[in-house]
Amino acid sequence: MEERVRIEKKDGIADVRMVREDKMNAVDTQMFMALVDAGLELMDDRSLRAVVLSGQGRAFCSGLDIPSLMTNLGKREGPSLSDRTEDSPANFAQRCAWIWQEVPVPVIAAVHGVAYGAGFQIAMGADIRFVAPDARLSLREAHWGLIPDVAATQTLRHVVGLDVATELTFTARVVSGIEAKELRIATHLADDPHAAAMELAREIAGRSPDAVRAAKQLWNQSVQGSVAEGLALEAKLQGTLMGKPNQAEAVKANMEKRDPKFENPR
Repeated sequence: MEERVRIEKKDGIADVRMVREDKMNAVDTQMFMALVDAGLELMDDRSLRAVVLSGQGRAFCSGLDIPSLMTNLGKREGPSLSDRTEDSPANFAQRCAWIWQEVPVPVIAAVHGVAYGAGFQIAMGADIRFVAPDARLSLREAHWGLIPDVAATQTLRHVVGLDVATELTFTARVVSGIEAKELRIATHLADDPHAAAMELAREIAGRSPDAVRAAKQLWNQSVQGSVAEGLALEAKLQGTLMGKPNQAEAVKANMEKRDPKFENPR
């Protein structure tokens, strides 16, 4: 199978790139599978501290490769987009974006060029987004008479207001990176989103991996449950950290004014 996603790991950071450059990283069946496989691989890596997700070439991701998907649909090759697995609430199409929520460490998207349709939704699966000012983003499905179905309802709704989410869905309009920041779709603007994302990933990698993983779990679950459940989870997760080796090392390193030496999470 032709390569669709490339992973390079260094110092606890996974640099994940979509590499279908000739198609502006458009999502075909192989790209769907490659993104999920990449996420599954990273989920089991205890040395992992952070992930940077980007697209190689001129764009982050131009959206679905409709001709390719229609051809495969006609041939009934590969999994159906509606197929589900027991280990995720997402179907096959949704999981290429949702998998980045399932990865237990922070995922930072670096968006340049275009992020349309599925590409927009893959970026929304990340925890943090660096976007180039001249990038172009669109929740594009209405342009094709469709609705977003790559997990946007479970990601975008926690980032922007319902009025913004629905307007972007109804109109399929293209927004610049600058407007994306104004709408809070972009966390940060950066002329070089990948370099900025890697810098933040290195900063995160310097923190206790136990605390960072617990923090991601805490915030992700906080938007799903009740107040009581959220408060209980705070207390539960804090109990798993307090007095443990990595927490003790964070305190000791700060007191001794040196870089900490953390153990991999167990």
